Amino acid sequence: MRRTVYVIARGLLAALLLCAAPVSAQSQGQSVIANDVRVEGAQRIEPDTVRSYVSIRRGDPITAQAMDESLKKLFATGLFADVLIRQEGDSVVVRVVENPIINRIAFEGNKRITNEVLRDEVKLRPRVVYTRTRVQSDVQRLIDVYRRSGRFAATVEPKVVQLPQNRVDLIFEVNEGPETEIRRITFIGNKRFSDKALRGVVQTKETAWYRFLSSDDTYDPDRLTFDRELLRRFYLSQGYADFRVVSAVAELTPDREGFFVTFTIEEGERYRFGKVDVSSALRDLKPEALRSLVTIREGDWYDADAVEQVITRLTEEVGNLGYAFVEIRPQVRRDREKRVIDVTFNVREGPRVFVERIDIEGNVRTIDKVIRREFPLVEGDAFNASKLNRARRRIQNLGFFEKVEVSNTAGSAPDKTVIKANVRERATGEISFGAGFSSSAGVLGDIGIRERNLLGKGQDLFLKFQLGASASEIELSFTEPYFMDRKLSAGFDIFHSTRDLTDESSYERETTGFGFRMGYNLTEHLDQSLRYRFSRDEVMNVESDASLAVREQEGVATTSLVGQTLTLDRRDSRFDPTDGYVVRWFTDLAGLGGSVHYLRNRVTGTHFFPLPGQLVLSIGGGAGYILGINDDVRITDRFYLGGASLRGFATYGAGPRDIASDDALGGNWYYNNTVEVSFPLGLPNEFGIRGRVFNDIGSIGKVDVSSVDTNDTGSLRAAAGIGVSWKSPFGPVSMDIGKAYLKEDFDDLEIVRFNFGTRF
Repeated sequence: MRRTVYVIARGLLAALLLCAAPVSAQSQGQSVIANDVRVEGAQRIEPDTVRSYVSIRRGDPITAQAMDESLKKLFATGLFADVLIRQEGDSVVVRVVENPIINRIAFEGNKRITNEVLRDEVKLRPRVVYTRTRVQSDVQRLIDVYRRSGRFAATVEPKVVQLPQNRVDLIFEVNEGPETEIRRITFIGNKRFSDKALRGVVQTKETAWYRFLSSDDTYDPDRLTFDRELLRRFYLSQGYADFRVVSAVAELTPDREGFFVTFTIEEGERYRFGKVDVSSALRDLKPEALRSLVTIREGDWYDADAVEQVITRLTEEVGNLGYAFVEIRPQVRRDREKRVIDVTFNVREGPRVFVERIDIEGNVRTIDKVIRREFPLVEGDAFNASKLNRARRRIQNLGFFEKVEVSNTAGSAPDKTVIKANVRERATGEISFGAGFSSSAGVLGDIGIRERNLLGKGQDLFLKFQLGASASEIELSFTEPYFMDRKLSAGFDIFHSTRDLTDESSYERETTGFGFRMGYNLTEHLDQSLRYRFSRDEVMNVESDASLAVREQEGVATTSLVGQTLTLDRRDSRFDPTDGYVVRWFTDLAGLGGSVHYLRNRVTGTHFFPLPGQLVLSIGGGAGYILGINDDVRITDRFYLGGASLRGFATYGAGPRDIASDDALGGNWYYNNTVEVSFPLGLPNEFGIRGRVFNDIGSIGKVDVSSVDTNDTGSLRAAAGIGVSWKSPFGPVSMDIGKAYLKEDFDDLEIVRFNFGTRF
């Protein structure tokens, strides 16, 4: 028995010595020289391609280090599911198992997000090598897409269908799950403002039934970060200069269908403005010339927004004075004991920086040219912050974009900067519906179709139809804002309308004509437009008991006129102004041909004032006068007051009338004034509902009529009322209720006016 064990042990020892002999030889510098590198298992990939990744060539020594290095290189290609390298005598054998090729990628179970969106997100494509690592990366990308849309319970399961020739179909099975809602938003540390008030500041909202058209009540970590900034801005605008957000935490509920969001804040003390001054380090620029632009006063509550507004005004003014390289920095000195903040606006020369290029992002329909031409800067110009702000306002005033962000970043050299414009487009097509009611005319309605950004070129095409019991109209209008690639707008109008004024003035009117117009900028805020218009006007179907002043003008008249409009616009926004003013002066001269001759002038204007509590005060009005040239002014050319121009009175409701027939005759002059305050109604801001109170006054008079007796009193009319407006998802909706308190017995009154519209 012992002898048997001894023989076996000797045999094993001999075998081990024989196996170790090559290693010993290699360790002594006697490496085996490779005579061949043989590839096994390759199907699609050429053997020479595999050999190119192997570190051992024919004639090279075979070492463990070289084989290990070759193994890593082959795996790094991503072409193989498995690789084995071994030595057989003086040959190196490389055996590979190729990864399959993707034949098709499909998505199943997705309803909220389309296949196109998901396909753009994944990196794998048909005819690309399939690997588990790439699939898992794409799975995570798809999950991130659903999380960004507020679905944190979404799951994605990849499935592989084996096909011949080492191909596979890759299917992502999606379980979208319910939308992850915001169930509660709470604040810790707030003393000055309630939770309800702060919920109105942040963009994230608690889930409610009326938010079915909004995504603000779904959890978005990026939005939560933005909410921190919104809170900071809000408190700084209220004087809390030491405010900070300690944390913003979103806790997922156990059912993974909702979040509890908690903001922990420190309000700090409230500060007032101390001394406010301006200093200038620029040659020939005195601080006294800029102090009038500083609207901050000592003793006011500190407001960071007000500081930024002053910086913007100073930057624009200094830029307009010809200083291209300038920067304005506020020097802040905080006295914590007295709780005051002194601010000195230091105006000094900035670094000499030039525009390297202008990048535009986010525009899908709108071509780059439409946006780029609104920049008063071009590549190579000296960078100017005031011109950059001007570009942002111009792009916003186009009305094509929901969001406009214009900023500058460092360029390729210290003296170069890159301007970036990031926009998000809005619907520019409109279908507008209008409705009104008066005690005399009944229901009126109109429909208009408009595309303000035709084919993404910024062109404006408008087609309007009006149908109603008392009026019908068709109008085609086209405007090219940059005619011949110059800052010169040009357009034309073709129109035909009929108006039943039987209840107002005992006649019907038909007008057909066309017009041409052009406009240009005189300065940054001052524009002028010129126009020519030819029309054929007919007073027809005059009733037998109509006023003699109406019957005398029955028939056809032609009008050929030239006119101009001068507009000074300093509003902060053309579409939703809260500050600034706009004034327009209209002049028309008729008589260059045609049968009608007159000179007409009209001025309108509105000034907007922001008030505390998101209130906006607007004061507006207008006045006009028409002078007949060698003839009386026709009834169709006179001014009329009422309706939109004087709420509480019907259209044509206020003004001179024939005593016998009660027909409205219009007037050769008029004036009106409106004072209105709009205010939030306490509803969530995303509703877009605001209320208003208004007071309208006006008067109209002087009729070129000697054949009849008229009620041409020229007395003051006035009405007051309330209204509400709603920026609905389907377009603007508004309603006004007015009550006349200064009126004449012969005036025609109207209590309710209503209109609505929609966009596509």
